[in-house]
Amino acid sequence: MSLSGISERLLALGQKAEGEADFIFREHSRIAMLNTEKVLNAFQKHRVSESYFAGTTGYGYSDQGRDKLDEIYADVFGGEAGLVRLSFVNGTHAIACAIFSSLKKGDVLLSATGPLYDTLKTVVGQNEEKRGTFYDYGIGYREVPMLSVGLPDLPAIEAAASNKDVKTVFIQRSRGYSDRKALSCAMIKEIIDIVKKVNPHACILVDNCYGEFVEEIEPCNIGADLIAGSLIKNPGGGIAPSGGYVVGRKDLVEAAAYRLTVPGIGGECGATLGNNRLLYQGLFMAPHIVLQAIKTAVFCAYVMEDLGFSVSPSYKEKRYDIIQTIRFGKEEPLLQFCKGIQMSSPVDSFASPEPWDMPGYDCKVIMAAGTFIQGASIELSCDAPMREPYLAYLQGGLTFESGKLGILKAAQKISELK
Repeated sequence: MSLSGISERLLALGQKAEGEADFIFREHSRIAMLNTEKVLNAFQKHRVSESYFAGTTGYGYSDQGRDKLDEIYADVFGGEAGLVRLSFVNGTHAIACAIFSSLKKGDVLLSATGPLYDTLKTVVGQNEEKRGTFYDYGIGYREVPMLSVGLPDLPAIEAAASNKDVKTVFIQRSRGYSDRKALSCAMIKEIIDIVKKVNPHACILVDNCYGEFVEEIEPCNIGADLIAGSLIKNPGGGIAPSGGYVVGRKDLVEAAAYRLTVPGIGGECGATLGNNRLLYQGLFMAPHIVLQAIKTAVFCAYVMEDLGFSVSPSYKEKRYDIIQTIRFGKEEPLLQFCKGIQMSSPVDSFASPEPWDMPGYDCKVIMAAGTFIQGASIELSCDAPMREPYLAYLQGGLTFESGKLGILKAAQKISELK
């Protein structure tokens, strides 16, 4: 293998990484095959035809393609109903609609996986500057800290969930901007079983971002009442241009639709403007694209650990989301790594990412993402809050080949610091 600008040592390391990680690649190829069959079966069951790709304008009444895609998402992700809409502006928006579908003023939301992700704090009134303003919806909020090993504290969750004013228990599947582990569906089931034992009527809501199609099953298959996520992450397959989804209990999905639009209309309106084909094709491609992202993350873990950096997960660990973290400990190597990812991107490779005050975050954030869909983290991207311990969060990769190139070029940028 000969690549311009990459040292012979890094090229040799890349070849070694592929060989050592082959057993991980084979396991996730098996999972991708099973998930591809699941998606294909849903398409065939619902008799998908070209007529569903036409889309609608105006109010969007009688959009057969949109409505059928809701049913397909419900089947694929194990829920009674689905809501798949371009009008969800991001994953946080979809999750917020899911939260408000199960809570009213005075109810309590319990986070079983520690602090909420940065952009969700304002949603439930945890942004100190916004309390008592328009952003304060009167929802109670409590959280159970994660254990020091980065796993849920099951006894503490049981004690907190037993309080009858807890109406919804929130579980974040991926690590987000934290140093904890992503949760397996088996671990999520343990949380669900504990909560249902002490508070059987509580709604279980799972933030499914970054976890779709990484395992053979999804949270609704093991008892979650509601899941939500973004279409420019895993389930959009790198093709969906925008949007999000909510899947789960029919009454809760309907309530989420009322929150997205207005009560009485819900999911009955919403023009798709000719984008249905992209949403269908993206879902069809998603299991394969998730496999590319996982292979890229595993490759990254091996290379960066060999170069002396702490990574999580290690290349040998089981994967439950597509995120790979690298602990740099200092600002400069983190910046160089992100710049290497950007310069190896197919779009905006000439740009140089810089930390900036991103809406919803309490510190500057650097984001390297030369993507076809703006901000799509199923495409190769790397972002990081500029605070200690200077953890980089890498995710995505539409093809393993381009993912390898990105990692090797980013590693080369770091080596040039020495």
